[in-house]
Amino acid sequence: MNAQQNETMNTEASATQTRVETVEYRSSAGQPQEQRKVEVIHQHQHHPNTTTKTKTSGGILTEAAAAVSSTLESAKDALSKN
Repeated sequence: MNAQQNETMNTEASATQTRVETVEYRSSAGQPQEQRKVEVIHQHQHHPNTTTKTKTSGGILTEAAAAVSSTLESAKDALSKN
């Protein structure tokens, strides 16, 4: 991938925008590969009220796994008391 970062700027107090120039390669069945320059814009959202752990999908999955584990432990305790 041929990419070059052009600029990073704050669009708002809670967001950062990064523009990257790169080359896109496309090919349809039976056709030669096409190449063209494109610009990709990455927008990074900053949420001051959330922890870093919960910002990522991994953090969300970790919290979900903890909730499932807690529920299973509660069910196990309830069944063992009967």
